[in-house]
Amino acid sequence: MNLRQLSQFIALAETGNFHRAAAQLHMAQPPLSISIRKLETEVGSALFERTSTGVFLTPAGQAMLADARAALLHAEKCRQAVRDVRDGEGGRLRLGFIGSATYDLMPRLIPSLRERYPKVALEFNEATSSEILAGLRGRELDMGLLRYPVLEDSGCVLVPMDRDDFMLAVNAGSPLAARDAIALSEAADEPFIMYPRDKVPSLSALARMRCEFSGFTPQVAQEAMQVQTIMSLVASGLGVGLVAGVSRLVQPRGVKCLRLTDNPPGFQVGIALARAAGPTSRLIEHVIQHALSFQQARMGAAAASR
Repeated sequence: MNLRQLSQFIALAETGNFHRAAAQLHMAQPPLSISIRKLETEVGSALFERTSTGVFLTPAGQAMLADARAALLHAEKCRQAVRDVRDGEGGRLRLGFIGSATYDLMPRLIPSLRERYPKVALEFNEATSSEILAGLRGRELDMGLLRYPVLEDSGCVLVPMDRDDFMLAVNAGSPLAARDAIALSEAADEPFIMYPRDKVPSLSALARMRCEFSGFTPQVAQEAMQVQTIMSLVASGLGVGLVAGVSRLVQPRGVKCLRLTDNPPGFQVGIALARAAGPTSRLIEHVIQHALSFQQARMGAAAASR
């Protein structure tokens, strides 16, 4: 039994006449008759009652009709799914993301992706930047939103999305909290809560490098991997912490984020969209182009409003 035979069976059931069914199928009547006979032999039962005025479904034919229609419908869905993937309009997209991407970028970008690509199944996996890069290289992820710049050898293609600066998270009860901005060098004697080198090597290196640009090596009182954990430790009075500027959107009670006035020219931290190096799918290409267009439109709107 094949899809062509099912199409012929349905056409004959709907027209009730070999001649009309053959015309509908753009074939001669004798081959249609032979094909229906073969189908009946294969299923082991007569599907049509033949009369001088036409054909009628037998009980066996009536039992088969609904499933035959469903089979053709599912076959067409299969073909359409393949076409969608081929054209970059459908399929599955496994996206890794760092926690801070959820503060601002993802709530804006993901709805636009879902609207533009409704046939794409999005799967989300929270991870560190290093884990995302490893997932991309191992083909366990298709794309990732990670902290940028990446100082390690990534083996991936990185497309910068959001550009940001470090801010200094301080305890709300600290004398520093009376200010809105500070030179990082003024906090040189403060205990710092820093990112662990083994878990988030690039972010750890960037934070330490930022301190060195301001002329000091930080006194590390505690290490924490997640921004929210750093904020909680700052609120507990264990020290200060360097966090991406977007983190101010989720600063907890007891913490204040201060803008840094001594940022070195060109030194920024942000979020990039990453994919594995080498040939890629149309869907990934389309998503990258959509994300860039989305960001450019947003930046244009922000510039126009100023």
